[in-house]
Amino acid sequence: MTDRVFPRKPSSPTPLRRRLVLLTAALVAGTALLPPGVAAAAPLRTDSWEASARALGGGATIVPGRSGLVRISGYKGAALPAGSSLRLTAPVGARVTETPLADAGGFQGSVTADGTSGSYTYVRDSASGSWKDGGYPFVLTVDERAVPGTRLPGCAVVLTDAGGARRASGSCAVTVGMPGPTLTEPAGGTFVSGAARLAGFSYPGARVSVVDAAEHKVCAGVARIDGTWSCTPDTPLPAGANRLHASAAFNGVSAVGEDVDFTVTAQEPDAAH
Repeated sequence: MTDRVFPRKPSSPTPLRRRLVLLTAALVAGTALLPPGVAAAAPLRTDSWEASARALGGGATIVPGRSGLVRISGYKGAALPAGSSLRLTAPVGARVTETPLADAGGFQGSVTADGTSGSYTYVRDSASGSWKDGGYPFVLTVDERAVPGTRLPGCAVVLTDAGGARRASGSCAVTVGMPGPTLTEPAGGTFVSGAARLAGFSYPGARVSVVDAAEHKVCAGVARIDGTWSCTPDTPLPAGANRLHASAAFNGVSAVGEDVDFTVTAQEPDAAH
């Protein structure tokens, strides 16, 4: 009888997908598939600047067409010697117009011709640790067409060492403020009736309220497209000396106008004639 030789069934190779899954699991587990005695590689590190040193920031609320101060602070890294630099890129709708710390405390300041950015450069050797002492001020001027209540995008700050390597970065929050409303009727120092119309100017669409010296609301109105607003007291103002001011709110921001002093007559001004 002839012996029959049955061919052995070849072993099935591990599918590529399974090997990838095993390899991924090994990487996640750290040293799971490493031979004994082989140490796992240390995780990658960012040697140039630590996470604790990254958070730079500052903020300001600035009225359209006006300037405001943004102070940048938050650096907690190693002291940086002369040649290190802090640069602020202005947000859309604003420009850097001044670096007030320039030529003071060992810093030089500069602003680009178009105001898109400004910077400070440390020009003295660091003793106690430059960039840690407090806020570093930049003056920003907001476009007069900016809408109150909006946050201007694109403001960024970067701190670099003398060799140009980034040591910290962050952003600044610039919110467009609300212009203060005016109360022009009655004019200060005049004599009016207690039921006289009150009027003035504010940002178009703003809700304007008029309050007295005790912060009681006298009346309210909405500024028209040309900025004018008016309202009539809900209750006639008392005779004698009065003091009023207007407050305005729009898109989450508000502002208070200046006080106006005037006198309310006991009768209509024309009744005496």
